[in-house]
Amino acid sequence: MTTNSQHGLGDRLRRPSGIRSLQLGDIKVTYVPDGVVQLSARGWLPTSTEEEWAAHSAYLDDSGHFVAGMGGLLVEHGDRALLIDAGFGPQSFPAGEGGPIGAISGGGLLDSLAEIGRAPVGIEAVAVTHLHIDHIGWLYQPAPGTEELPFAHADHLVSEEEWTNRHLLEAHGITKETTAILEPRIRTVADGEEIFPGVRVALSQGHTAGHASYVISGGDGRRLIAFGDAMHTPVQIAHPEWSAVVDHDAERSATHRRRLVEELAEPGTIGFGIHFADVPFGRARRDGAGSPAVWEPVDA
Repeated sequence: MTTNSQHGLGDRLRRPSGIRSLQLGDIKVTYVPDGVVQLSARGWLPTSTEEEWAAHSAYLDDSGHFVAGMGGLLVEHGDRALLIDAGFGPQSFPAGEGGPIGAISGGGLLDSLAEIGRAPVGIEAVAVTHLHIDHIGWLYQPAPGTEELPFAHADHLVSEEEWTNRHLLEAHGITKETTAILEPRIRTVADGEEIFPGVRVALSQGHTAGHASYVISGGDGRRLIAFGDAMHTPVQIAHPEWSAVVDHDAERSATHRRRLVEELAEPGTIGFGIHFADVPFGRARRDGAGSPAVWEPVDA
């Protein structure tokens, strides 16, 4: 059975997002899509049950997958710009046989930036939540038809813990050749460090050894938490105990997720879920004491 709020969102729960923006005081944040991946509900979140997903069927397509967008978050302050995460890049793969990942395709991020009038050269740095390939695609792959990396001019900001433990990512397809391409532009950052006006690092390990979130405060009394892969679907707001099959430390990931849900329920706090279908901006809402939280989209 699906909830009334899920019914009200219609197809938004099972389609990727287009470009969406919010204004936070003197900072503008914009989701810039790159592509989409299908994730198997039970395969990606192996401790979930068929019965639990029956209550969230509005998120699933006919094959039992939920839609996860891929892209980046553009942060603009005056003429300056920072990009958080860099999509999957110009590549596509069909669905595998029986695995947790279905069809996956990227390549739209540069077009998304062009649509809002931002060229890569105008972006001073790319802050990475973690080094999985769907977050660093345009950092190691050249633009089609060229040999140029579109963000070669920009610092690549990565938590010190993530970079130190990059060898752990080889099991997830992050080869030594890939990290060698990134290395000349890597600048490691620390928990609490301000990396751009109003943007601070908040370590949130679990999904990877050095996973980082970014907290954005624009001066209007609101803050936005770009929480990367701490969650992959809004359903995890109600089920923070569900860890992804690829989480480096499932227990630590779940502990952080529970804390994150409480933060997202605080007044003036908005979340950005980069994989959250067509509801990437939102907050956690509880209808009563003791009731599970739900994701409430924020569109303005």
